[in-house]
Amino acid sequence: MPFGEIVCGSPGSGKSTYCYGKHQLFSALNRPISIVNLDPANDNIPYPCAIDIAELITLHDVVDEHGLGPNGGLLYAMEYLDANFDWLQDRLDALGKDAYVLFDLPGQVELSTNHDSLKNVVQKLAKRSGFRLVAVHLCDAHYVTDASKYISVLLLSLRTMLHLELPHINVLSKIDLLAKYGELDFNLDFYTEVQDLSYLENALSASTPRFAALNMAMISLIEDFSLVGFETLAVEDKSSMLHLTHTIDRASGYVFVPRATSASATDPTADASEATRPNAYALFSSAAGPMKHDVRDVQERWIDAREAWDAFEKKEWRAEGEAARASVGRIRERRPGEGGDVDVDMEKS
Repeated sequence: MPFGEIVCGSPGSGKSTYCYGKHQLFSALNRPISIVNLDPANDNIPYPCAIDIAELITLHDVVDEHGLGPNGGLLYAMEYLDANFDWLQDRLDALGKDAYVLFDLPGQVELSTNHDSLKNVVQKLAKRSGFRLVAVHLCDAHYVTDASKYISVLLLSLRTMLHLELPHINVLSKIDLLAKYGELDFNLDFYTEVQDLSYLENALSASTPRFAALNMAMISLIEDFSLVGFETLAVEDKSSMLHLTHTIDRASGYVFVPRATSASATDPTADASEATRPNAYALFSSAAGPMKHDVRDVQERWIDAREAWDAFEKKEWRAEGEAARASVGRIRERRPGEGGDVDVDMEKS
């Protein structure tokens, strides 16, 4: 069964950077991964692209042929992809039935909040291609530094969740840059867990006193649905990427799939047909078990004590490098050769 991530978010939220980081992480973990670029305006793709929508349609061609602007051109391109879904399905089928695919979407938020073309493509991926999908919605972490921006990103995330109708992970990206935007009014867990938003009333009323009643109405709407929460992400930090990957795997059900190299995750002697069955160990240990992650640690790492942590990590990396050099050090082995003994340098594996 193929699995996938619908990577969406506003322009500049870090979607392509996340896809590239995910490719590097999975390559190091020897996990299969393929990335599909569905942004017809993306001319600078940093990651190895398995499928590129530019082979089907580009924004430049749409603008030239139909006289549309960039926003209308992106909507047209998604409608064109919806009408020609067989083009995408044929290329996805070539990746194999056990593929793990990232779909890198355009940054135009209308596609994931209002327009039906992307929703139709997602439904076809699930029903016709058999994908188990998770929506990964990236939001720039700097929005939490301003109360009004934070409310807007909450509404955007809520609307995206309701529109796409997928298992959904909201992510505050670029968390490692958050300290550059000033101090937070509350601890980071207030924003990630979307706690009592009435505490934002003073900040909202101070900036926009005319809209105090509207602000509180929007806060009530968000709290009534009680759906939005956030994970955090620093793409260059291994532990952050691993935690987010584990969260996505739980949401998609990937944790229930035994490795393809074994007949069964619970009984290696079982018949190979058992490999397609979920196993109880994965169910209770991975899905129902607690996550080894605390947002307070994220705040300490990137906000409260970043310089101390950076110095600590550099020290650890230096010690790790020295240990690696010592373990891979050259061993001098003497063995007989022509004209006497010859010293041969060998690396210890």
